[in-house]
Order: sequence, then structure tokens, then C-alpha cells
Amino acid sequence: MSTSNDGWGSRVGLILAMAGNAVGLGNFLRFPVKAVENGGGTFIIPYLVSFLVMGIPLLWVEWSMGRFGGKFGDHSTPFILDNITKKRIWKYFGVFGIFTNLGVMAYYTYIESWTLTYTLKSLKGDFSGKKIDEVGVMFDQYVDIGAASGINFPIWALVAFVITLCLNIYILSRGLNDGIEKVAKFAMPLLIIFGAFLAIKAVFLGSTGNCADCDSHIGLNFLWEPHYETLWDPKVWLEAAGQIFFTLSVGMGTIQCYSSYLKSKDDVALNAMSAGWMNGFVEIVLGASVVIPIAVGYMGLDWVKENAGFMMAFKTMPYLFDQWGPTMSVISGVAWFGLLFFAGITSSLAMGTPWMGFMKDEFKWSNNKSAWTLGLLLFFMALPTIFFFEKGVFDEYDYWTGTVSLVIFAFAEVILFAWVFGIDNAWEEITRGADMKVPGFYKYILKFVTPVFIGVILFTSLFKPKDWASPFKREGGWNWADDSIINQIFHLNNEVIWFSEHGATNMFYIDMSRVFLLAIFIGLCALVKIASNKRKKAKLANS
Repeated sequence: MSTSNDGWGSRVGLILAMAGNAVGLGNFLRFPVKAVENGGGTFIIPYLVSFLVMGIPLLWVEWSMGRFGGKFGDHSTPFILDNITKKRIWKYFGVFGIFTNLGVMAYYTYIESWTLTYTLKSLKGDFSGKKIDEVGVMFDQYVDIGAASGINFPIWALVAFVITLCLNIYILSRGLNDGIEKVAKFAMPLLIIFGAFLAIKAVFLGSTGNCADCDSHIGLNFLWEPHYETLWDPKVWLEAAGQIFFTLSVGMGTIQCYSSYLKSKDDVALNAMSAGWMNGFVEIVLGASVVIPIAVGYMGLDWVKENAGFMMAFKTMPYLFDQWGPTMSVISGVAWFGLLFFAGITSSLAMGTPWMGFMKDEFKWSNNKSAWTLGLLLFFMALPTIFFFEKGVFDEYDYWTGTVSLVIFAFAEVILFAWVFGIDNAWEEITRGADMKVPGFYKYILKFVTPVFIGVILFTSLFKPKDWASPFKREGGWNWADDSIINQIFHLNNEVIWFSEHGATNMFYIDMSRVFLLAIFIGLCALVKIASNKRKKAKLANS
């Protein structure tokens, strides 16, 4: 149990920090791409439904659980969950609330460092006069993609990563009030200003005459006009629900950690709604109004549908900004990569707090020791994603820690809170001190709809077929999708080959990265066990 006096300095700072936790790179890079891949405006409908029946309840659950655990001096999910029930096994589900953040922060900080570098490159005018393929080559060279050995050693990208990681660790070492809250108060307003500037530019861009459908308004219409023929495609609903997990940062443990520093009667209902809707505004209004409309304005809708992807941020946007002339190219580039950097750092700081809270609570470490130990751990965890980027290790980290772990933990915590803790206790916890009237029907949504909704996502992700319309192969077997969890674990669609005549295969690197992540998870479980034993000894000594 912690004796730390760390806490939030103001309600505004808390909400901005919580919003910063949710508002990340996914709002501007992942959301518009998912919308393009899943029917444009059609995607918004299941997205909003998922937000209402899963996102909002989970926000209330996690804010309430964190505040509840904070009453006992606990600031990380293993012992926050442990306080809710007498069944001690639940604290090991809480390990996901530390593990997920370590895994995601390891590769997320690397991406964050790209945005910092590209802000400086934009300021220097490095993209001036470059063709679109030349901009793409510049990025590949920066991260050393395409090396003859297939193993990257990007010197400057590594330097930028270390600088970005050290910046994160320094801010974390300053604590909540003097570190994270101050950054959030500075970064979030600037992020929204930069995003609004680019969105206005996109809206007024209109037709450029580069092609028949080179019109930013066509891009905006595509993202906002529903096409109902794809509305009942299960894939669209799964992708929308997955985006809600990703964008709200639910199922990670960061929200519980932040809210554990609240007082027992501080509002959680309105605070959670405020942070959630702010994130939704940034994602739907700003995130959907930058990349896709500007790209459609110059490249056309068909090109965007064919090439939409995460790397557009670095391989396409600098070229598009250059079409606006030298001065506006610099301003737009700094605004774009600057907002991505601010979005990234406010999220990565949140990811570091569960480790900080755990080590300070259970092992009495100082802010400095907790933070710099975290930095060392993340440095070694990140190296495989950097060196073996082209081997698929980066994607493995993202899949297991940034996708699968979120769903497992969210399903466990909603069952624990609504059923084990009890819906009446849960509802009292949510509504105590609330500065808003919480709609009573949400009590039943929380108990029945949200667990079923998440359970369906988990079940269908486990057993996902390639085609929902015909899930069985002609010979009668299940037609496993490549990204189904069962197929990923057992390589059902591929022969397991670790070595060939050319050396280790990509599958070898992928499987070794899984072993490494599993070892991290087991190591965290061991730390929780040690902490639990320390608590028992302290309790016996005081009895």
C-alpha cells in the first residue's frame, strides 16, 4: 500500500490527462483508415453503438474501480481488482493492466519518435519538391526498411527513440501534478488547435483538378454518408468495437490508475463522460477530417481506398502538404506531426503510470527509481520491434498487447464489477458523488448488454472464419481467418518452419517475440505474487 501524496492538482487537469490518455495516434491514423476499409459512413453507425453500449459503461467501470481501489491506497490493477473480491485469483487478471501498457508503450514510443523527427524535418523543409515515392523512400531509409539482411539498424531512428523515451521517463519521474498534468494542459489545447487548422484546410480544399474525383468534399462525403448494404456485415461491427477499445484506452489499466488518485466522493460519472466525448470529438470530427479528405483531394477516392494505411501519415501527407507551397507546407507539416507527437506523448505517459503505481505501492520505490527502471525495461522490450520490424515482431506486439489483451481484460473486469462485486454495489460506486444524473437503464446495459457485447467480440476473435457467410470449408472444416486468435497461436493456416536454407524465417522471429512477451507476463505475475506475500507478512506483523 502506498503512502505517496501524489495526486491531481485540478479537475481540468484530470480530464485533460484522461482525454490525453485516450486521444492518441489511433484517432488520426487508425480511425480514418478503419472507416475507409469498412464502408466509410457505414462504419460510424456501429462505432457509435459500440461507444454507447460498451465504451461508456467501460469508462464508468474503470473510473469507479480505480477510485474504489484508491481508498485502500492501491494505484495499479492487480490490487485494485484484489480489493473488489475475496477471490485472490483476480489480482492475476489485473496483471494485464500492467503487461498491456508495457507491451504497447515499447512500440508506441518508437512511433512517437517518428513524429518528433518528422516535425523537425517539416520545419527544415526536407520534403520540399519531393515526389510521393521519394517521400516514401525517405521514410524507409529513416527506419532502415529494406536492408539486404532483412534486419534493421536505423541509427537516427534509434537516437530519436532514446530521446523520446527519456522525455517520457523524465515527465513520469515528476509525478502526476508536476509532470503528466502540466503536459496535458499544454499539449491537449495545442493538439486541438493544430487538428482544427488542418481540418479547416481540408474542408476548403475542394477540387484540385488533379483527377475526376480529386475533391476533398468527396472524401468527407464518403466518411459521413452511410452505405447500408454493409451495415450488417459482422466484420464491420467487430472492427468498430475494436476501434472503441483502442481509442478509449479501455481494457488497459491506465484509467484505473489515474482515477485511483481521486477522493472517495469525487465525481466519476461526469468526468468519464467528459473525457470520453472529448476523445470522440477529436476522433470523429478532427481525425476524420484530415488524412482522408486531403488525400482524396489530390489523389482521388479510388487511390485512397486502395492505399489507405497507417503509413500514409509519413509516406503520403508530407507530399500532400507540399502542394500548398513552401510556407504552408512547413506550417502544415509542423501542425500535423506536432499534433501526432502531442497525441502520442499524452497516451504513452498514461501507459507508464500502472508500472509506476505498482512499484511505488508494493516495493516503496521513489518516482525516480520507478520511472528510470521503467525506461530501461522499455528500451530492451522495444529493441526487437525496431531491429526485426520487417520480420513481423512490431505487428506481434501490437496484436497481443494492443488488441487481444485489451479484450480479455475488459471482459474480466466487467464480469468482476457487475457480477462478482454485484450490480447494486457497482451502481452505487458509479453514482456516488456524481455531478450528473446517470440514466437508470445503464444499470441493465452494464449488467447484461456490455458483458455480452464484449464476450461476442472475444468469442468471434477466437474463432473468426475467413468468411462469415460460409465459415466451413468444402471438406467440412472450419475456415480459419488468418487473424483469428486460435489460428495465430497454432499457425493453423501455415506450416511451422523456423529455419530454412537462408536462415531463420519470419515465423521464428514471430514465435520468439511471443515467448518473450509471455516471459514478461509471467515475470509480472511473479512480482504480484511477491507483493502479495509481502502484504500478508505485513498484515501478520501488525496483527
